[in-house]
Amino acid sequence: MKVTYNWLKDFVEIKVAPRALADKLTMAGLEVTSLEEKDGDFVFEIEVTSNRPDCLSVIGVAREVAAVTNAKLNGSTTLTIDAERNRSIKTQNDKTSLKIGIENKKDCPLYTAKIIRDVKVGPPPGWLKKRLELVGCRSVNNIVDITNYILFELGEPLHAFDLDKLSPDEIIVRRAVKGEKIITIDAQQRMLDPDILVIADKERPVAIAGVMGAKDTEVTESTKNVLLEAAVFNPIIVRRARQSLGIESESAYRFERGIDLEMVEDASLRATGLIQELAGGRCVLIKSSGKPKTKSKSISLDTSTVEKILGADIAPVRIKQILNNLEFKTKTKVKNNFKVQVPSHRQDVNLEIDLIEEIARIFGYEFIPTSLPAVVPQVSVSRTQDSIFLIKNILAGMGLNEVITYGLIDKELLRSFGREGGSDAIEILNPLSKEQEILRPALIPSLARCVAYNLNQKQGYINIFEIAKVFSGTEQEPEEKLTLGIALCGMRSLWVDQGHIQDKAGFLHLKGILEALLERLGIKKEECAFISKNSYEFEAYVKEVKIGVLKKLERAILDRLDIKNKEVFIAEIALEKVFPYIQINKRFIPLARYPGVSRDISLVLKEDIPVEEVIKLIGQRGGELLQEVETADYYKGKQIPAGYKGLTISCLYRSDERTLTEAEINPVHTLICDMLSERFDAKIR
Repeated sequence: MKVTYNWLKDFVEIKVAPRALADKLTMAGLEVTSLEEKDGDFVFEIEVTSNRPDCLSVIGVAREVAAVTNAKLNGSTTLTIDAERNRSIKTQNDKTSLKIGIENKKDCPLYTAKIIRDVKVGPPPGWLKKRLELVGCRSVNNIVDITNYILFELGEPLHAFDLDKLSPDEIIVRRAVKGEKIITIDAQQRMLDPDILVIADKERPVAIAGVMGAKDTEVTESTKNVLLEAAVFNPIIVRRARQSLGIESESAYRFERGIDLEMVEDASLRATGLIQELAGGRCVLIKSSGKPKTKSKSISLDTSTVEKILGADIAPVRIKQILNNLEFKTKTKVKNNFKVQVPSHRQDVNLEIDLIEEIARIFGYEFIPTSLPAVVPQVSVSRTQDSIFLIKNILAGMGLNEVITYGLIDKELLRSFGREGGSDAIEILNPLSKEQEILRPALIPSLARCVAYNLNQKQGYINIFEIAKVFSGTEQEPEEKLTLGIALCGMRSLWVDQGHIQDKAGFLHLKGILEALLERLGIKKEECAFISKNSYEFEAYVKEVKIGVLKKLERAILDRLDIKNKEVFIAEIALEKVFPYIQINKRFIPLARYPGVSRDISLVLKEDIPVEEVIKLIGQRGGELLQEVETADYYKGKQIPAGYKGLTISCLYRSDERTLTEAEINPVHTLICDMLSERFDAKIR
C-alpha cells in the first residue's frame, strides 16, 4: 500500500518530518518498508497485515497518523456531499429508470448505482493524475481516475460503466452460467462458472463482481453517460473468483479482506461530486438494493486490566485520548472503566485485549517497561507427563520405534478384532472417509494396520510402540484413557558369541519388553504376572491388578490386513493403571564390599504353577542374606514327566558386613528347598 505525505495532510495536520513519521508508524505496527522523495512529495510504502484492511486507504493511514502524532483527524467533512446537493440529485426531472436485481443477498448484501449524464470524458486534472501515479496507478481518463482515486483515498472500490453500452433499465447481480464468457478490461477472455459472481444486464455479464469490469462496457472518450457502481460483495466469493481466473486487481485485494460497510454510500457520493466537478456531468438517479447487516460493537475496558497486561501505568485520560484519536468512541461507565464503541472500519477489534493492544502500540512499545517474568517455583512437575516421557525413552532405548497412528478407524476393522462394544463405539457424525468412522476404543487395530503397512514397505522386522488415547463411553459422556501399545512382527538377525542367529518375534519377546519396562519404572518382577487365557492371549497383572493384554493376532485378522506368512504379537497396556505403582525416585546403593555365594536349586514341579510365584516365595523366605533370585534354566524333556516342568533357580547370598561362611548359608538354603517341596510339592533334584 502506497500513500503520499501531502495526501495524508488532507486529512490530518502533520507536524513531524516524513522520516520521523515513517519511524512512528513502523513502531506502531504499520511497517513502512520504503520512503521515497518524488515530484516534491514523499511516498510511503506500507506493509499492511491481512487483519488491517482499514489501512488500505489514505483515510485509514491518516487515522494511524493522527493517533501516533496525537493530532486530530480533520478530513471527515470531505467525505460527504452537502445535504442540499443530495436533495437536488434525488429530485432531478429525468425519465431515467433502473431496476436492480440481486439473486442472493449473501453474495451481494448491498448494490448502489448512480446514473450521471452528459459527462465529458478527457484527461484528468494534473493534481489527480500526479497523486495516482505516485501511488503506482496508471492514469486512464478523468472518470476512471476518479473511481481509482476514491479507492485509494477511502478504501471503497467503485466501477464506472458506459451506460449507453448496457441494455437499458436493469442491472442483475447473479452467479455466472456455466460456459459464459467475458472479455475483461485487460483484453483477456475469461471462461466463467457458477462459483463466480457477475454483474450483468439483460443480455450478458458486464463485470466480474469485485474483480474487474468488461472491455465492451468500459468508459472511453466517446462515453456520454455513466453508471457508477458501489457495492458490498462476499469476500470469499471474490477471492475464489480471482484465484480461479488468475486476476490481480486493487478492487479484489480490498474486497477479499473486507471493506467498511458504512463507507460505501459516502464513497459513492464523493465520487459523484468529483465527476460533476471535473467531468461536467449531472446525477439524475440514485438507486440501491439491499442493506448490509451491520452490528454495532461495544466493549468494556477496565484501565486496571490495561496496567496488569502491559505492566505500565497509563493514565485513563491518555487511554481515552488514544482510543478517540483512533476514532473509537469512549464513554465512562464508572471510575476507570470505559464503554468503548468500535467504529465500523475496525473489524479486527472484538475483545478487551484487542483494545489493550491498540493502546500499547500507540502508547509505544518502547515506553513499556521490561522486566523478567515472575517465576513461581513448582514443587513438582506433571507426574503423568514425566512418566510418559520416561516410558518413551525406555522403549526407544530397547530399540523400539515410536509411531503415531490416526485416532479414527473404521467399524469393519474394529469388528474383525472381535472387540466387545464395537457396535456402540463413539461415531463421527460427518466422517471424512469410511476409514475414519469412529473414535478408536483400542490401539491394537491401529498398530496392526501400521504393521501391515510396514510389511508392504519390505520391512523384515517390525518393533513399534505408541502412547495415545483410546475412547469409550457414549457420545454424551465420552471417556479418554491413556494407553501403551507395542507390536512385534518378523525376524531379526543377531550376532552372538555362538555366531549368527535368526531371532523370530514371539510372546516371550513381548513379555520380556514389558518386564524390562516395568522394572525400569520401579515395579519389581515378583509384583508382575502374565497369565495365559488361551493360546492367542495373555493377561498382564501388577499386584493382582489387570493392566493389559498380550495377543497373537489370529489368521483371520491377518488375512483381512493382507499379512501373509507372518505372525504379529501386540500388547495393549492401560497406563492409568500402571502410573500408581511407578517408583522413579532411585537412590544410590554402594557396590558390594564382600563377595557373594551363588547356589542353584534344580526342581521339578507341575506345569501350571507360575514361575513368578516360585521366585516370589523364595524372595520372601530368603531373609537378609538372599540378595538376588532369578531363573537360570527352564526345560522339558524325556527326563521330565508329562504335565511337569524343570526349573533351575539361581540364588545369590551376600552380606554387607562380612564374607559369608557355609555354616551361615546352608540353613537358609535348606529352609528354602524344604519350603518349595512343601508348598508346591516340588521334587528337588
